[in-house]
This record gives sequence, structure tokens and C-alpha cells, in this order.
Amino acid sequence: MGKFKAIVVEKTASGQRASLKEFDESELDGDVAVRVTHSSVNYKDALALDGRAPIVRKFPLVVGIDFAGEVQASTHPDFAPGDSVVLTGWGAGESRHGGFAERARWSGDQLVKLPAGLRAEQAMAIGTAGLTAMLSVLALERYGLKPEDGPAVVTGATGGVGSIAIALLARKGWEVIASTGHPKEAPYLQKLGATQIIARGELAVPAKPLGKESWAAGIDAVGSTTLANLCSRTKYGGAIVACGLAGGMDLPASVAPFILRNVALLGIDSVHSPMPHRQEAWQRLAADLPADLLESMTTRIRLEDVFATGSKMLAGNTRGRLVVQIG
Repeated sequence: MGKFKAIVVEKTASGQRASLKEFDESELDGDVAVRVTHSSVNYKDALALDGRAPIVRKFPLVVGIDFAGEVQASTHPDFAPGDSVVLTGWGAGESRHGGFAERARWSGDQLVKLPAGLRAEQAMAIGTAGLTAMLSVLALERYGLKPEDGPAVVTGATGGVGSIAIALLARKGWEVIASTGHPKEAPYLQKLGATQIIARGELAVPAKPLGKESWAAGIDAVGSTTLANLCSRTKYGGAIVACGLAGGMDLPASVAPFILRNVALLGIDSVHSPMPHRQEAWQRLAADLPADLLESMTTRIRLEDVFATGSKMLAGNTRGRLVVQIG
């Protein structure tokens, strides 16, 4: 047992405060001890640091909703010292001590061994956002949709989920339409595989009950009117995956797409996704996501840079994946 550096959110008289400080390992709980080498900054992390949404439900709490690193000690039968592991979700950074730290302890039942050939840094370049994107792609596949059915639209395209979703869909042969509020990022999105780019504002207006049929599939990380417009403009028999709420939790939509065009709305929760789905997703990510594209969308920061990065993310001034190098 000992002290280690961590970003900790504490309760204050006026709300909460986040700071980089020493934390005691005796406060951690789990049958697998991990030396954390990398984490990542996700939208939920930015909200947890800012305090504008009730993400943190226990105080004091080490925040960070994911991490990757090396097992130091284990009493779990599936893990041994030296194993490379990744953790996403399960309440990390919300109700249980998370990944913005040099050390972590976790239940081995919720850890995933890194697939062969995937390094810890790459795992966090993927992170929660990439896992969510892959789970979304798998949901479309399970629904039976294929590239020949028509284009796929991705909203929040320059964000972590959007960037990886574009790369994964394009890799599988989809024609990808990227929706973004950052037109200057068109070359970045085209490099990832987008063939058409539409302005975010086009999907931010109130949706018609039925719009022009424009795509067969979609992955949406925005919600609200954006998701309503996606459903309204989906082709007969198509499906939209909802996996985020950056634009709001409401859904001002009509039932028309669902009962007149047989459109499906598929929900993705990466926090409590069953282990078999996680393992399948990580295997597919290791196989399907080109390393050069992953590198092109990745920015590396230090633990002490997380605060400023979170503020930039909430202001919409980040793109791709933000990997935190720890230790």
C-alpha cells in the first residue's frame, strides 16, 4: 500500500472541486491491482470535472471512466502479473475510483485482456469512445444492415465516437456521411473515410415527421433534434443507433418513421455492456481499425493537462481521441 498521483473530485460547500493530488491505495478495492499507464478524456469525464452534470455520485472519487495498464498483483484466476488489461465503464469515474491515476484496483470479472498486438496506448486511443463506436457498428450488423443498403450517417463526426465510427464503417465498405459543426475539419474526416460532409445545423432544426430518405443507417452521439432528423430521413427498413447526448437528452420526434418506414432506433449502453459483447468488440477493434488512422486521430496529453482539455472538450474545441499518458 502507498500513495499515488490521481485526479480526485471532492465535495465542497458550493458543489465540487477537482484537483491532482496524492491518493491512498488503501482506498481502492478489487481483486486485480493494475499499474495504470494510459487513460483517455471522454465527454463524460469533461462533465465530471466541470461538475455541471451529476456524473460523480461518490466523494471523494478518482475520476476517469477508462484506463489501460499492466497487472501488478491478482487473486483472480483469469489474471496474472504482467497481463495487459483495459477497463471501460462499470461505474468507473462515477461511483467507483477510475482511471485518472497511477494505480487502480478492479474486479477481474470486469477487466478485458488486451487482444494480441494491441498496446495499452492504442487501447486508450480507442477507449470508451471507440468501444461505443464498435458496439454501435455491431448493432447495425446484427440488425442485418449492409453497405449495399445505402449510406451511413455519423453525427458528432469530429468527436471520439464519431471519428472511430467513420473509420470502422468506411473500412467495411460503407459510404459514410459525416455531420459536423467544424467545416474546416473536412480533410480530417475525409482521411478517416467520409465521402460526404453535411453541416451540423442541417440536423439541428425541428424535424419533419418524414423527411427525404437519405441514409440506411446511422450512428448518433448527439441526441435531441439531431437524432429526430436522423430518424425522419432514414430509408425504409433502416436503423439508427443512439449512443450519446451531447446535444441534449430530449427526443422531439414523430412516430412516423417507425410505423410508416419500418425504421428502428437501437440503443447502445457501453457502461454495462455484457462481457461477451465487450470481448467481441475489442477483438473487432484490434482487427478492423487501421493503426495509421487511429494514430491520425490521437492527441497525447499529460495527467496535469486533463483539466484544460476537459474544458476545451465542453466548448467543442477538441477532435478525435485524447490519450492521457500516466507514469
